[in-house]
Amino acid sequence: MSEKNREAKRTARERLAQEREKQKSADKRRRVLIVGASVVGVLGLAAVIGVVAANAGKDDGSDSAGPVVVPSGAQGKDGLALPAGKESATSTLTVWEDFRCPACKAFETAYRQVIHELTDSGQLKVDYHLATIIDGNMGGTGSRNAANAAACAQDVGKFTAYHDVLYDNQPPETDDAFAENSKLVELAAKVDGLDTPAFRTCVEKGTHNSWVEKSSAAFRTGGFSGTPTVILNGKNIYQDQTMTPAKLKQLVQEADQG
Repeated sequence: MSEKNREAKRTARERLAQEREKQKSADKRRRVLIVGASVVGVLGLAAVIGVVAANAGKDDGSDSAGPVVVPSGAQGKDGLALPAGKESATSTLTVWEDFRCPACKAFETAYRQVIHELTDSGQLKVDYHLATIIDGNMGGTGSRNAANAAACAQDVGKFTAYHDVLYDNQPPETDDAFAENSKLVELAAKVDGLDTPAFRTCVEKGTHNSWVEKSSAAFRTGGFSGTPTVILNGKNIYQDQTMTPAKLKQLVQEADQG
């Protein structure tokens, strides 16, 4: 082989090597772009999911889940308050809660005993209002379904007992276990006389879902900062850093004594 031919082949190999390097670089850049685009896509999707989640459970004032069926014995404006205690009580505690809300469970754990004591003695009436803020923030339907089940319990005078059972068995905030009607029915067995065919039908059909949505809408337009919101005789006491169960009891007893 002549020197000229060897030189030509060497030059061709070098050009091929250069082309391969260029191709490798191009492939690397393309992979980076693809990965980058994928990340942006995921972030964009997450943002969209976040927006959807933030608006989950919100309604536009329409009865999208059917007609509003107010629970038996509900009181207040539009029948959105589920009462506990005697009408004749001097003090009224208004509580906005979400059954998926960890802070609500913390409030219930700390204050339940004194609230029961004051309602049983006739000194305090409690108006419970149900919200679905965690469904909106985390996604899912556990807040709504649990609220519907609680309204079903209200129909047969078992709201307070079932309310307490739901908080005692609250799943982690990210676990939408209350979305499963079977779980809500299972917990009803912990309340004497609640697990009946009528209760199961009410839970499974979502009889009070539109009522729950209406209550949630009232929460969103009420200027509240979050759940729980606890108001004693018109004053938001949950924002009072000095509030304790003992102080709540004292305030109610002082009001009862005039």
